[in-house]
Amino acid sequence: MATNPTTTQSYKQLKEDFVSNLSGGSVSEIAQVCAVAPVVSLVWSVLQARQSFFKPYTPLGYAIDFLLNVGALLLSVTLYSSAPLLLNLLLLTVAAFVYIVPAQTRRKKPQLPPNAQSKKSSSEQPLGVLSTKPFLTSYRGNMLIVTCICILAVDFRLFPRRFAKVETWGTSLMDMGVGSFVFSAGVVASRPVLKERAEGKAAPLSTRLKTSLRHSLPLLVLGFIRLLSVKGLDYAEHVTEYGVHWNFFFTLGFLPPFVALFQSALKVVPSYAGLALLLGVVYQVLLETTSLKAYILTGPRMNLLSMNREGIFSFFGYLAIFLAGQDTGMLVLPRSLSRSTRGTVQRRSLLLNMAGWSLVWIALYFFAIDYKYGFGLSVSRRMANLPYMLWVAASNAVLLLAFYLVDVLLFPSFYSAQDVKTEKELYDTATSKVLRAYNRNGLAIFLLANLLTGLVNMTVPTLDVGRVATVVILITYMGALTAVAVGLDEYNVTIKL
Repeated sequence: MATNPTTTQSYKQLKEDFVSNLSGGSVSEIAQVCAVAPVVSLVWSVLQARQSFFKPYTPLGYAIDFLLNVGALLLSVTLYSSAPLLLNLLLLTVAAFVYIVPAQTRRKKPQLPPNAQSKKSSSEQPLGVLSTKPFLTSYRGNMLIVTCICILAVDFRLFPRRFAKVETWGTSLMDMGVGSFVFSAGVVASRPVLKERAEGKAAPLSTRLKTSLRHSLPLLVLGFIRLLSVKGLDYAEHVTEYGVHWNFFFTLGFLPPFVALFQSALKVVPSYAGLALLLGVVYQVLLETTSLKAYILTGPRMNLLSMNREGIFSFFGYLAIFLAGQDTGMLVLPRSLSRSTRGTVQRRSLLLNMAGWSLVWIALYFFAIDYKYGFGLSVSRRMANLPYMLWVAASNAVLLLAFYLVDVLLFPSFYSAQDVKTEKELYDTATSKVLRAYNRNGLAIFLLANLLTGLVNMTVPTLDVGRVATVVILITYMGALTAVAVGLDEYNVTIKL
């Protein structure tokens, strides 16, 4: 049966209208929804620390892992979207119940003779400068899962419109998600910089640019593939989000070379946070004192620049967010803040530093938006302005702090490991296999999520689907994504893009 072109066109317009002209929701509600992730981490960690529930990792363990780290997050943006506090309380009740249940007794490993212990310790690899910390895996894995859920859920009526991307002014969960994706990329990007500093090397600008372009090329190719597929398939698109041709993959792709250039500016401003603030403030001043804001919001689309003005100019805001994330990575990734600190002192020092920076970002955000004591600016993800950058940085700093608190309370032994093998064993014990899998191939899974989202939208009239069917589709979709992620991890496959 032939498809009526008029019907197809009108349905496409309906889908575009469904995600257009939205004003978002409150920052406090978004914070409550985001809080589900560290609360879920607490439940998982209590199960593991008190009952060794995920060791060994059985099919039942996988099911509970999936229900907690995927299912609970899915509920927070669908069935419990109007009651995130209730969901958090229910999860905290589960955590409290599991905690008061008598802990499972663990069989101690047989003690080795002294001579065998000395041989064992001498053969073990000493710890390096950087560490893969459990709370970072939990933070990034949860962020990727929520992102994958939302990019499909937003096309269904069950997903609240206040969670979808705002048209121009305001805050929403998906606006936070986009910024968090960039912030977490910045955290990860600090690793090679820290390695260089530890080795006493400083790569010249030309080398940094070549390396950054190798990272950029696959992302830019993905951007062009998405552009061609959206235009070729006449897929519904929201032009005011990034522009006519621009998309998020282009934003991600152009970040590495610009970050490489900004690294040279560290000689003048010796702090990534300082660079982020400087860039954010300069960009905001230009928005307020020139016609740039009016051009981005209302200018005619006459050439390539004007057609993609949202994506091009918001890039500077995303670059500031990336640099803020990189500054956070410089703080949390090193094994110790100084060589003299170990164990409890080290954990306390990092905790205080993270809490301090969280307060700094929160204070700057409120100073930017407050009408009485600050500048009275409004958040705009469309322009990625200064208040948006500060909101994203503050929220992610607090989330990281929450995940770290779970870590140090329930798995403190990780931070006392003396060799690589022991640390790896403790890391595996303290992290969800599902979250490790998403973290390992995050960009590849995100790409697959985009492909599956397109497939669902082309085969299912999402605007006409009921509540139960929506939940079934989303669980099936996330089940497939998680199975692929865990499968790749199980077979030790890392896809680098």
